[in-house]
Amino acid sequence: MKRIFVSFLAFVLVFAFAGCAKRTVTAPDGQEAPKETAQKAAPVEQKAEEPVMAKAEPKKVETVPVKEVTEAKSSQFGTILFDFDKYTVREDAKPTLKAVADWMMKNKDAKIILGGHCDERGTNEYNLALGEKRAKSARDYIVSAGVTKKRLDTISYGEEKPLCKEQTEDCWQKNRRVQFVHQTSSGKAGK
Repeated sequence: MKRIFVSFLAFVLVFAFAGCAKRTVTAPDGQEAPKETAQKAAPVEQKAEEPVMAKAEPKKVETVPVKEVTEAKSSQFGTILFDFDKYTVREDAKPTLKAVADWMMKNKDAKIILGGHCDERGTNEYNLALGEKRAKSARDYIVSAGVTKKRLDTISYGEEKPLCKEQTEDCWQKNRRVQFVHQTSSGKAGK
């Protein structure tokens, strides 16, 4: 057990001191800079029978371009609102959903993220679930108009991104919504 501990301690010390960068101290104009000091770790004694650990090489990380996500223009799609504690699509939301579906039928490569939101009333868990149901309800309506489901992603923000923070019914109504976000990649419509 003692050997394992000593090996582990040696391993940690090697990485701790090997990865530390030297600091350069600069002095204000007209003053002499102090000399740099470097601390060196005391060598760790190893017995012949203990295995020597090799220094691990850093892993190569491949970068992948991140899709740029931009808010759709509110004049193009707007938002749809929901009644308190409901996720059923209201009649006044159907023209907006129809406009989104029509736009997506014309823009065959476009993808949309539907973000479901709630007002602050209710627990975080409940509001996240309700926001997801609202987003899926809007998505299902658009799918029923002929858009493929794979082009529509849903996300729930619950109560985390309110548009209005007052404690009034008018304000809460603004927060019970689904917003549409158009995904683009390199300035073009996403896959």
